[in-house]
Amino acid sequence: MKTLRILLSLLILGGAAFAQTKDLGMGAFENEKGAIKLAVDAALVDENLKSPYVMFVLYMAAAKEQQEIVVGREGVVMVYDGQEYKMPSVAELRKEYKGEIHDVGLYRHLGKEGIIATWMRLYDFPQRADFFPPLTLNAPVKADEGSMMNFIGFRTKLYFKNPGFKKGDKLTIRVTAKNNPALTGEVEVVLQ
Repeated sequence: MKTLRILLSLLILGGAAFAQTKDLGMGAFENEKGAIKLAVDAALVDENLKSPYVMFVLYMAAAKEQQEIVVGREGVVMVYDGQEYKMPSVAELRKEYKGEIHDVGLYRHLGKEGIIATWMRLYDFPQRADFFPPLTLNAPVKADEGSMMNFIGFRTKLYFKNPGFKKGDKLTIRVTAKNNPALTGEVEVVLQ
């Protein structure tokens, strides 16, 4: 009986640790557990499951107010079906994929109600830099890293080569700080 209680306790605790990501609806997910708070909008991926490259919009913030966190593009990965995927370079994406401006235009028309209802409403996300800025006149500067501190977060588009997504697939976006690899965050996404 004692062994059964211990196993049940471990299952409950393990389930609570796994269920840190919240589904906000409309393709949005967030996880504020860990050193880096994350919210990801995957609505465009849901709309373009067959696209050769898929775009996510990621919002990041430091969990501790007085801690500066710097995230480099190499510190952001997608884990899908047990394999880790890195983002392509901007040069590779522009050579291999011609849909960036279409993606940004379509994304503007998708609902943001789910993503705005999170901890993000308390943060400022200035659009000074982006890992994948579109080729437009008023685009933010191309960046290889972004920083966050206090109530200033970092918002950026993420592109990954599509490994063959299908509706219902699960993936994880994992972020590791460049200035301190012990600082991480991750958020699970379920494609709809």
